[in-house]
Amino acid sequence: MQHLRTHTKEKPFACDICNKAFAKNSHLKTHLYMHTKEKPFACDVCNKGFSQKSALKRHFRMHTKEKPFACIICNKTFSQSSNLKTHLLTHTKEKPFACDICNKVFSLNSHLTSHSRTHTKEKPFTCDICNKGFSKNLHLKMHLWLHTKEKPFACNLCNKGFSRKSDLKVHFRTHTKEKPFACNNCNKVFSQKSNLKTHLRTHSKEKPFACDICNKVYSRKSHLMTHLRTHTNEKPFICDECGKRFSRKGNLVAHYRIHSNEKPFSCDVCKKDFSQKSHLDDHFRIHTNERPFSCNVCNKGFSQKKHLKSHLRTHTKEKPYPCDVCNKMFSHKSNLKAHLLTHTLVKPYACDICCKAFISKMNLKRHLRTHTKEKPYECNICSKTFSHKCSLKTHLLRHTKGNPYACEICSKVFFYEDSFKSHLKIHMEDKPYVCEICNKDFSQQHNLKRHLRTHTKEKPHACDICYKLFSDGCSLKRHLRIHSKEKPYVCDICKKAFCQIETLKTHLRTHTKEKPYACHICSKTYCRQFSLKLHLRRHENQKS
Repeated sequence: MQHLRTHTKEKPFACDICNKAFAKNSHLKTHLYMHTKEKPFACDVCNKGFSQKSALKRHFRMHTKEKPFACIICNKTFSQSSNLKTHLLTHTKEKPFACDICNKVFSLNSHLTSHSRTHTKEKPFTCDICNKGFSKNLHLKMHLWLHTKEKPFACNLCNKGFSRKSDLKVHFRTHTKEKPFACNNCNKVFSQKSNLKTHLRTHSKEKPFACDICNKVYSRKSHLMTHLRTHTNEKPFICDECGKRFSRKGNLVAHYRIHSNEKPFSCDVCKKDFSQKSHLDDHFRIHTNERPFSCNVCNKGFSQKKHLKSHLRTHTKEKPYPCDVCNKMFSHKSNLKAHLLTHTLVKPYACDICCKAFISKMNLKRHLRTHTKEKPYECNICSKTFSHKCSLKTHLLRHTKGNPYACEICSKVFFYEDSFKSHLKIHMEDKPYVCEICNKDFSQQHNLKRHLRTHTKEKPHACDICYKLFSDGCSLKRHLRIHSKEKPYVCDICKKAFCQIETLKTHLRTHTKEKPYACHICSKTYCRQFSLKLHLRRHENQKS
């Protein structure tokens, strides 16, 4: 009777829930489990439940690796008869099922049904957890593994688990180094078809992914997604160690190496290690002297893009980094960082030799030369060496004929343009900065500020070594040379060195016999102002 129904197509057993009809009562019973979510058939190995006995039977072959269905043409074996049926069509090339809309042909009716949904946009398979719809039951099954965290496809080489068979297939190529997808334009090969697809856009210049906010276009969807975070300020990648957030996964991976001290990128020339490949690339240009980043204003070349960016601010005068405390602006972030320490009075950089602390790393570096006696800056004219770059610069100007900036009013000379400009303001009649205490006027605000300390007796600049206080930074700077024994000002005639430029100037008069300080009483002249002062006291004593 049951067999006759295969000929008559009679289906007397109907489901009360969805009205689907069946030829056998047992088939209806099995079908009802889909509605009740009942899974009475459990696997003895992994305890996974199934609504059908046949499904359990098929699943069990995953554990036994049994493949009872063999192809009579090529002897390939399969765990399921449906897989064998599909495989046989690869030999016959038969595709009897055609799409009415686009005429695409398929070897199986189920494939045609799935394909038809690409036209109708029908998604009959819905996830019970998140209500996401799918056009194929297989896609729903794979999606459910995201919720259950189930990874049924395991790599037999490294045991890594995957929720999709296709992902396992792609992963396996990392072991076999197989790259079956080749570019017809440049013969570059790829392990994934999607990677080839993306690569082809480098040839076609196609950028199909556009930003809705700024209309910027990208060749990859992932690049667009990353770009969108610049608008949303979203930083979804968080460091487990310090809580720092990143907009890109690659940046987080690179950041992790700070905590692990991992430096996987090594320089072939000097064997120096780096945590990021980009840092190695930047470093390598030290060896090659390559400077691919060029300034379009002055054509100066740079080995790193960030150095060019910083340099451009010397032309634009842009200062994008403001101090939150005093609103002072800086062109470089490093300069702002160093400046902020002047507010906190924190000196994080300490000398290992004398324990003296400094606000910036650069200042510590300079200070260390007082211990090592290192003089890395050499004059290319006379081979004289200097511990500081600024000392070399000042020295080089002495090789030029005369001094470049001379005051036409008082004949005073200057090595630097900014010093010369500041000096000119002394001769200007306009002195807008007036002291409220004694009415003395000044051409520059910083001179008034310095003068006010003569009234307030304020001495905000302290020596870290002997704690002596000074009213201005220049005086402190001069004083520090007493401790460091540094004497940057050298007499060109007798090579005697001095720690202050004023002392050198006074000394030079012993060679020139110049005596600019004259007594207004007896017209006697002196080379030092101090000597004149002592002489004037003698006249005062004679009067009394």
